[in-house]
Amino acid sequence: MDLQLDGITFDHTAVAAPRIRDLLPIYRDLLGGRHLGGGGDNRIAGYRTFQLTYANGSKVELMEPLAGSTFFDSFFELTRGRGGVHHLNFHVDDIGAAVERLTAKGYRLHGLNRSDPRWQEVFLHPKEAQGVLIQLAQPGFRDADEPRPTLEEVLDGRGRNGNGIPSP
Repeated sequence: MDLQLDGITFDHTAVAAPRIRDLLPIYRDLLGGRHLGGGGDNRIAGYRTFQLTYANGSKVELMEPLAGSTFFDSFFELTRGRGGVHHLNFHVDDIGAAVERLTAKGYRLHGLNRSDPRWQEVFLHPKEAQGVLIQLAQPGFRDADEPRPTLEEVLDGRGRNGNGIPSP
């Protein structure tokens, strides 16, 4: 079966909760994750996010819904309101080629978004991956001089595209 996607690498695991602040005692304090800068709000979808990195280079993305968002409603319903692992992220060299290959093989995809050259993505439906949501993303160019908000700025709602409302 010739299915493997070209240029694919595992990037991070995303964990969502109603409050990011509830995740910090485990992923930052206990496990030693370090915020290297960056993160912010996706106002269209309705969530706030940032990543922590660990000594071996692995990463965990922490996510929470923005006030009034329904983005995580079905996820929180499945997890009885607690949250947990939301998705696994893999980077691909060419999102178009990945979509074409997966579609040709009959896989159900959703959420294709190519509107931002900095981050193009599509999701492999959890029914295709034994209940796991898999995000395939093609990262784009980011200016090395671009400001990277601190963890405090992200939590205060002042990260990239921040809405100015602090995390609960």
